[in-house]
Amino acid sequence: MKKFIMKYKTTLILLSVISAIFFSSFSYESMPFQKPEQEKKLQDTLKKSALKDTANYAWKLYKKEAHASYYADKLNGRRTASGKRFDNNKYTAAHKKFPFGTKLKVTNEANGKSVIVEVTDRGPFTKGREIDLTKKAFMEIASSKYGGSLKVKIEVVK
Repeated sequence: MKKFIMKYKTTLILLSVISAIFFSSFSYESMPFQKPEQEKKLQDTLKKSALKDTANYAWKLYKKEAHASYYADKLNGRRTASGKRFDNNKYTAAHKKFPFGTKLKVTNEANGKSVIVEVTDRGPFTKGREIDLTKKAFMEIASSKYGGSLKVKIEVVK
């Protein structure tokens, strides 16, 4: 049993050293994140998340009646799976399958309110949930400000 534990610890140490070397070799330009000017355009788009003018966008339906929830406040400031810092006051989301940077239109099916979010994280890891929104995005489309989940329609922004 002691040999197994030693082998397990050695493997973990080796994997952490390899991952540290791998991730430290990237430069800003080689990272899959947006460049500053693209980031500014994205932020301007996300500020207009109430979608008053939908004529400029093309939508592709991904799923109806998807179960959406929002992030806990205790996650503020932590790194997301994409490497960005999580901020509950932005319009971002976690999804298991969509590539990072994908913009999604999330519509509350009960009241028709919509918001555009960018996928920056993986999750949710609770069975039956499809998407996690930031608290700001969730509250913007929620009918009741006290609920923790909604049935939403998810569309991919083209």
